[in-house]
Amino acid sequence: MKSLTFLFIFFYSFSALSQSVKSYEEKGALSVPKIFAEGIISTGDYDSHPEFSITGDTLYFVKSGPDVSKWTICVSYFKNKKWSTPEVASFSGQYMDADPFFSKDGKTLYFISNRPIKEDTPKEDMDIWKLDKTARGWSEPIWLNELLNSDKSEYYPTLADNGTMYFGSRREGGKGGSDIYKCELINGKYQSPVNLGDAINTSGSEYEPLISFDEKFMIFLAARPDDLVNADLFISYNKNGQWTPAEKLPFPFNTEVTEFSPKITRDKKYFFFGSARNINPSTTTKRETMADVQKRIHSPGNGLCDIYQIDFSTLKIKDY
Repeated sequence: MKSLTFLFIFFYSFSALSQSVKSYEEKGALSVPKIFAEGIISTGDYDSHPEFSITGDTLYFVKSGPDVSKWTICVSYFKNKKWSTPEVASFSGQYMDADPFFSKDGKTLYFISNRPIKEDTPKEDMDIWKLDKTARGWSEPIWLNELLNSDKSEYYPTLADNGTMYFGSRREGGKGGSDIYKCELINGKYQSPVNLGDAINTSGSEYEPLISFDEKFMIFLAARPDDLVNADLFISYNKNGQWTPAEKLPFPFNTEVTEFSPKITRDKKYFFFGSARNINPSTTTKRETMADVQKRIHSPGNGLCDIYQIDFSTLKIKDY
């Protein structure tokens, strides 16, 4: 009986691993950004902030209005070798919700929201919340304490494998509109947030930090003082406990428009990010019909926002 149980667990785990690989696996090298799940996940709407479950068969992402209003977390499932039609996540749809992120074990899902902490008490700023996995599914949303949340907006919580949390915040005492902070987890308790300092933060705004699993590098969104309109992705390395001066990622990761929501798959094979780049041709070899115009302006790549996928190796991460 024990051997049969072992075999069942082995084959179930192997099946789950195979499923996770197939859900976003591309044939051959992916050396240039490609729109992810075109027509299903990236649709021509404002689609961004992808987050895969640990098994890879569930994807949470954010849909916004064309003016980046009313953020809603949606979910899609990988079944029968394709992603299902997205639906609003069970915990979203009423308030502004965004920035989903799974813990290492997949048992906690973090996100930000402007939902009230106390019933019938409106809230204007965004706070960090979490869901815990239970036998019946996700728990009710849980507000993280006032140590991590302030009376200003917090953004994009991500965790290193040791539990340290990184996030953006507009809290008082920062260097600009929004700065990046970290909170170490010691004996199961988060310590006071620490501003990452001049190597990362400027008088502009730094919002969305993706910390690597081993905490050796960080890719983040920043609107620098010389270009507060179109934000870009930057990278910094943790060298002997100190962050190196942030460097702007080159093309094709950044363009003349905004790129954001960086994510790395758990197998470190792919890099995902959102981009407002317009890749649909503005001129054609023939006169467009109304059907052609409608297709072009409502298709992925139309300049709103799409989710892009590229090989992680193309980032050429340095080894410190």
